[in-house]
Amino acid sequence: MEHLVGDTYGLIHLISSVVALVAGTLVLSMKKGTIRHKQIGYVFVTSMILLLLTSFMIYRLFNGWGIFHYTTIASLLTVSLGMIPIWTKKPANKWKYMHFSFMYWSVIGLYSAFAAEVLTRIPEAPFFGMVGVAFVIIVLAGSIVFIVNRSKWMLLFGMVNKKHTVPKV
Repeated sequence: MEHLVGDTYGLIHLISSVVALVAGTLVLSMKKGTIRHKQIGYVFVTSMILLLLTSFMIYRLFNGWGIFHYTTIASLLTVSLGMIPIWTKKPANKWKYMHFSFMYWSVIGLYSAFAAEVLTRIPEAPFFGMVGVAFVIIVLAGSIVFIVNRSKWMLLFGMVNKKHTVPKV
């Protein structure tokens, strides 16, 4: 178990990542704006904050600051930019879509990190090759889902009405 988690920070990181994966998946798949959505959404955000904070305390891979600390900053940005519209309700006609978009990419980033973690555990697999494969596959799949559903989501979040066409990506 020590090889898997390393220390207390690693254990907290692992537990919060599992909670974030489950909560993020639930939030993306459930009806938006309900009380349950909001509750599970805050579980996702809280677990992501804990996950991100503990990631800044893990240095055993590179014995110092590494590439994954930069991805942590990117993830912190997507979570923050996803929550700001919830708290401010701005911009007025776009805040729901902006919240959804940033939180969507936050979950996709988490899926990508999970896939990279799993693939790098394969014995004698090229570490950065597996990280790259995981990133490309998950982000590509997430992009396709986003592009295919963009019009529907813009309509759902009030970005357009049924009489107007949605701009192409």
